[in-house]
Amino acid sequence: MTQTLDEALTGISGILVTPYDADGDVAPARLAPILDRALAAGLHMPVVNGNTGEFYALTTEEACTMVRAVVDLVAGRAPVLAGVGRGIRDACQLARESARAGATALMVHQPPDPFVSPRGIVAYLQAVADASGGLPMMIYLRNDTIGTRAIAELCAVPGVKGVKWATPNPMKLAEAKAACNPSIVWVGGLAEIWAPTFYAVGARGFTSGLINVWPERSVAIHAALEAGDYAGANRLIAGMKAFEDIRAEEMNGTNVTGVKAALLALGRDCGPTRPPSAWPLTAQQQAKLEAFIADNALS
Repeated sequence: MTQTLDEALTGISGILVTPYDADGDVAPARLAPILDRALAAGLHMPVVNGNTGEFYALTTEEACTMVRAVVDLVAGRAPVLAGVGRGIRDACQLARESARAGATALMVHQPPDPFVSPRGIVAYLQAVADASGGLPMMIYLRNDTIGTRAIAELCAVPGVKGVKWATPNPMKLAEAKAACNPSIVWVGGLAEIWAPTFYAVGARGFTSGLINVWPERSVAIHAALEAGDYAGANRLIAGMKAFEDIRAEEMNGTNVTGVKAALLALGRDCGPTRPPSAWPLTAQQQAKLEAFIADNALS
């Protein structure tokens, strides 16, 4: 492994799909060519059990299977970020298994419980940290309405190294960043399209589902942003925006569908998505996807 965790956090956190076999069971071996290509292209950190990995459609045992398999497939070539979440007992079980598997750090999904208090999330993070034996943590923030003070309290929990900022509010990101320890790494959590905006207010790196399909483009966008070449980054983003537009349809219900449909079209079948995600693409969506693949000569 050539990169430290701090270096990897400022790179691309590539959210892997979860492949299924013909019986609908998880089939992590199907990730091997996808991972090999992404790592060869320069992916900084694979992420297992993220939202592009259909985390909430998996059982906890399936998520444990995925983290063990992905760590084995990566084989020390990069740090591995493992998603954990859901009820506290499931989150702690997955944290323990991720640590045993050899994950480098945890990405802690924001609890979706309808009754969440900011101080309850602090307790949640502390329990997850204890269960993992102290693995570093990235907070996955999808709702910033808890406020800057609460975000600062979360970032002050021992072991928190970064925040995946996944809300379209760059000024709130800037405010939260200023309120927290400078050592916290703020990562753009809305993929390539939002990356320049988040970079402009101090974020570094970004998450990506595109890496499953076209990792070379993701890496080129990252390199442009790191060089301060916003114009170049935006030109590269314009060339992949059609793909993200497909993923954003149906209230983002085609987010994973678009990735798995593209993999299927490229001969790397990872199975369908599980409900309530949409499957398959509509005829119109599929036509857009095929045009995107042809226009960019993807293979």
